[in-house]
This record gives sequence, C-alpha cells and structure tokens, in this order.
Amino acid sequence: MGGFIHYFSSHFQTLGQEFWPLLVGGLANGFLYGMVAVGYTLVYGVLRLINFAHSEVFMAGGFASFFVMQHLVGTSSPNGISSVLYILIGILVGGLTGSLIAMAIERVAYRPLRKRNSPKLAYLISAIGASYFLFNFAGKEFGRYSVSMAQPYTNHPLFTIFGAGVQMYDIIIFIAGALMLFGLDRLVTLTKLGRSIRAVAQDAETASLMGVNIDRTIALTFMIGGALGGAAGFLYGMNVGVVYTMGFTPALKAFTAAVLGGIGNLRGAVLGGLILGTMESFSVAFLAPSYIDVTAFGILVLVLLVRPTGIMGERLGRSA
Repeated sequence: MGGFIHYFSSHFQTLGQEFWPLLVGGLANGFLYGMVAVGYTLVYGVLRLINFAHSEVFMAGGFASFFVMQHLVGTSSPNGISSVLYILIGILVGGLTGSLIAMAIERVAYRPLRKRNSPKLAYLISAIGASYFLFNFAGKEFGRYSVSMAQPYTNHPLFTIFGAGVQMYDIIIFIAGALMLFGLDRLVTLTKLGRSIRAVAQDAETASLMGVNIDRTIALTFMIGGALGGAAGFLYGMNVGVVYTMGFTPALKAFTAAVLGGIGNLRGAVLGGLILGTMESFSVAFLAPSYIDVTAFGILVLVLLVRPTGIMGERLGRSA
C-alpha cells in the first residue's frame, strides 16, 4: 500500500510541475480530434451510420497538402506573410481534397445502397471496403514509409504561459481549429443548408415532403465533414509527417471523442475532442507514452458502459 501511495504522490507531483505544458499540448490535440470528430457526427446525424472510411479522408488531405508544400516551400525557409499564406493554402488544399474524397465515398459506397434500402450491415461493409481500397491505393502509390512535410514556418516557442512554451504549431492548431469549428457551428445553425441538414437529421421523410433535396443534403454533409477532416490531415502532417497509415489512430480517437461528447451532436464532438486530448496528455504523467492510446480507448469503453449517449447526447436535428 505504501508503494502504491508513493507512486501516485510522485506522479501527481510530476503532473503539477508539467501541468501547463501538458495542457497546451492536450488542447492542441483536442482541436484536431474535434475537427475529425465532427465528420463522424455529421454523417451519423443524417444517416444514423458511421463513416468508417473517414480515416482515409484525413489521410488524403494530409498527402495532398504534403505535395503542395513540397512544391511551394521546397528548401526555402518562409516566414512572416509567406508562412501564413502557405499555411492557408495547405488548409485549403487539404480541405478540398478531403471534401472531394468524402463526396466520392458517399456516391460510391453509400448512395447506391440507400436507393435499394439496403440493411445497415451493407453500409458498414461498403464503408470498410472503401477504406481498405483508399488505404492500400495510397500505400502503393505514395510508398509505405513516413515522410516529413516541408515546414511552412519556423517552429520555436513564441511565448510562455505559466512556464509552458507555446510553439507556432500550437498557435496554428488553436486558431485554425477554433475558426473552422466555429464556422461549422454557425453554418449548421444559421444557414439554409444548415437547416436542411438538421431537418434531414431529425426526420428525412418529412424534410423531403417539405422540399429538401435529400441526396444533395447528404452529399454536402459528407463534403463538409470531409473538408474539416482533410484540413486536419494537413495540420497533423505538419507535425508528424505523412504516411498511408496516418489516419487510423487519429480517426479512432476522433470517433472516441464523438461518442464521448454525444454522437450526432456537433458541439459535443468538439467538447469530446478537447476532453480526450487533455486527458490523454495528462495521462503521460502517470503512464508511459506507449500507453497513451490505451487511455483513449479506455475512455471509450467507460463512456459506452456509463453513458452511451455521451456527455451532451443530443441528436443533430435538435442540437442547434
């Protein structure tokens, strides 16, 4: 018992010393998880299905922006306005690529099954098939080794918060993630497209009778979620590089975040991402870094056991 108490007291001391650096890193990861999680949430909201090919949307955005950064940055060291411009281009390219891949997945793997009123198991198999195709295609065409992305900025601590150095990468994640997630929330809440998405999420048949184009709304929903997932792929790739397997673990964690916040709830997905990223970061004070992934999936199991509907637990059609 004494050894047990000593173990936790020493690790709580470590947590106290490293609290702010861990918090900054955890929130940065949380924004990334939130950006990917809203893709799961949007699709689940309108179809009551999980898009298991969303990890490859994330990967495609990372690869597309990788090639653009190689061309734009090359061996130069951009700074100032050029750095901001390159980052914006990377986000746009990643987002556009993710949007197009998500649209293709909806057209090929989902729409034909919807037209035939196929059972939900068929959607699951179709999505997994699309995921494996894209996964192996990327591995064959782009290689099976991780490659570093040309950096559009110089990463060094810009300032400190309570002794925690805030890197340029952290600032980029905070600003880009917050703006995109806020913009999505406003789009779903205030625009005609957002009302259509919420109407289909609440009752697709009634929405159709009211003049909502169901196919168009679902396709645009996939594209919006894909855009955020692809942009997140670029942001993630800037830090760790790109490889054909890069979407697997972040997407699973994003799915965990979506379930934690309330699958089908946009704000819940963002909240779940921030909570998961922070808890994952803090777990480093108690566990070896190799156990970080265990933390995420342990949280998923606990949430499913204790509160399967998540923290906020509302459907997309009623959440705005």
